[in-house]
Amino acid sequence: MKDVPFKVRLKYTFDNLISKGTGTLIAWLALGAFLVIVIFSVLLLLAGVHPEHDDNFNLWHALWENLTHMLDPGTLGDSDETLSFQLFMIVVTLVGVVVLSTLIGLISNGILKKLEDLRKGRSFVIEKDHVLILGWSSKIFTIISEVCIANENQKDGSIVILADKDKVLMEDEIRDKVGNTGNTRVICRTGNPIDVQDLYIANPFDTKSIIILDKDNENSDSQIIKTIVAIVTHPDRRKEPYHITAEMEDKKNLEVAKMVGGDEVELILSDEIISRIMVQTSRQNGLSVVYQELMDFDGDEIYFTEEKSVIGKTFREVLFAYEESAIMGLQYADGHVEVNPPMDTVLRPGDKVIGVTEDDDTLIPSKIKDFKINEKALVLTEREEGLKENILIIGWNDRAKHIIEELDYYVAEGSIVRVKTKFGDALKAINKLQEDLVNIELKFEICDTTDRETIEEMKLEEYQYVILLCYQNYFPIQEADAQTLITLLHIRNISEKSGVKFNMVSEMLDIRNRQLADITSANDFIVSDKLVSLLMSQVSENKYLMRVFEDLFDADASEIYIKPASEYVQPGVEINFYTILESAAQKNEVAIGYRVMSQAKIADKGYGVYVNPKKSSKFKLTPEDAVIVLSED
Repeated sequence: MKDVPFKVRLKYTFDNLISKGTGTLIAWLALGAFLVIVIFSVLLLLAGVHPEHDDNFNLWHALWENLTHMLDPGTLGDSDETLSFQLFMIVVTLVGVVVLSTLIGLISNGILKKLEDLRKGRSFVIEKDHVLILGWSSKIFTIISEVCIANENQKDGSIVILADKDKVLMEDEIRDKVGNTGNTRVICRTGNPIDVQDLYIANPFDTKSIIILDKDNENSDSQIIKTIVAIVTHPDRRKEPYHITAEMEDKKNLEVAKMVGGDEVELILSDEIISRIMVQTSRQNGLSVVYQELMDFDGDEIYFTEEKSVIGKTFREVLFAYEESAIMGLQYADGHVEVNPPMDTVLRPGDKVIGVTEDDDTLIPSKIKDFKINEKALVLTEREEGLKENILIIGWNDRAKHIIEELDYYVAEGSIVRVKTKFGDALKAINKLQEDLVNIELKFEICDTTDRETIEEMKLEEYQYVILLCYQNYFPIQEADAQTLITLLHIRNISEKSGVKFNMVSEMLDIRNRQLADITSANDFIVSDKLVSLLMSQVSENKYLMRVFEDLFDADASEIYIKPASEYVQPGVEINFYTILESAAQKNEVAIGYRVMSQAKIADKGYGVYVNPKKSSKFKLTPEDAVIVLSED
């Protein structure tokens, strides 16, 4: 290599010095200023220049004079010394002005840089027992709202968010869409959740729970798995197990994620769960309201408790032991959860009661011994055999396959599901599905599902159930919801004019669009993001709740049904809820509420759905009303 000129070397050294940061520059500037002061002091002594009245002028005096004139230019104005001394100090003062200005600039720049770093959200989070949310999607706003409600009984709750998004933008969006967070502080940090160094910033080691959100892209599942790996294999991870809740899209990735996270992670297959809920709610008007009541923190929720006073009692006896809580099932000592277990199941030490109640401190037995059951009002009916059904699916997305597979568990053999969609690429998936279906015959048609004339030609009166899906795979969220809303408005208008009645469930992606859809008087909208968000919020508070909802969503286990009240009690007769509970128990079912159909279109009344009513309160049900039960069929 050729010899590098001194000027180039000097420039290179200076560039490296500049890149080392504000602190290093200030240190070098201070050293340079000190050397300048020493040089000028020596020159001052060698030149024999000194203050007029100071005959003992030495090096220390020279250093002091140079320092004061360099730091404070005003010192020169107060001087009445000799001309030579004043001229010398003018030079010192000018050098001092340059040094001082540079120092002020460096300090100012360092402060601004530090403020910019703080604005970017790169500082370590010093929190304990916080909820950590990794990632950013539309679900985050519902999750924050629900966690804030759950934290209302805490003095100082906190939520930490780590996402690859600008900190200020995150804070602004949360402020606009969530509003007041009460006594819960929301702390945002910018970083990549799959990066170990970025993850450290959010302090996962002291968390109460961790929620990992879907990344809204094709590689979402793989990125979520990477995030789980980054948490559980972090060099500084804690000894206690984490409580991680993560959303997955593809069931094929579930085993890998579970293998990586073990018992520390609860995985939610969003598409599959939403599909199961849509199937169940399409067959039972009002069921989505029940699910929302159970999943959100506003009102009654599902709690677990180990109650010594019910040990040794049968599950049937436990049902009647709680006046202000609706018992759903049991968690056995080994952790296994069972909704609506056999009525003769005996509770043993370590078993927990699962109930719907207002708060964890209200899940307590009452002292009531006389339940005042109206025996004369009890009705015993036998199950009717299922008939062939005609079901219409309008629209198409990835969830449609799960919905059809789930419907096959419920319908009688020979039932027909007709799919009408704007796009023909669904035909390949339908042909493949037909090979595995047992009870359903699939029919497919391409048509304009938003056209009024086309919808009228569908002959809606021939169908018992209608499922309206959004075109999530074909349009942006708002456009997909707009298409669904147009179709829904046409169908409701046709139904009102013709008097045709059928069960219908619609899908809306954006919760804000539900308010537009409510003008149709429909009360069974499945807002995908919101339901998944509510479920993730619940599971993040109690991991065993996932076992409860898995049982409720399983076609082979006990599910939530809304059945005619006339199958349980005599209409028009005054009863209390203990009477309904007794009638349901005789059928090996658990009653958890009822629905008043006269309030089915009143949003403020929860569309007439009453979950966990006070059991001793008296009321009357009409033939149109319904009872909400946990049953295997």
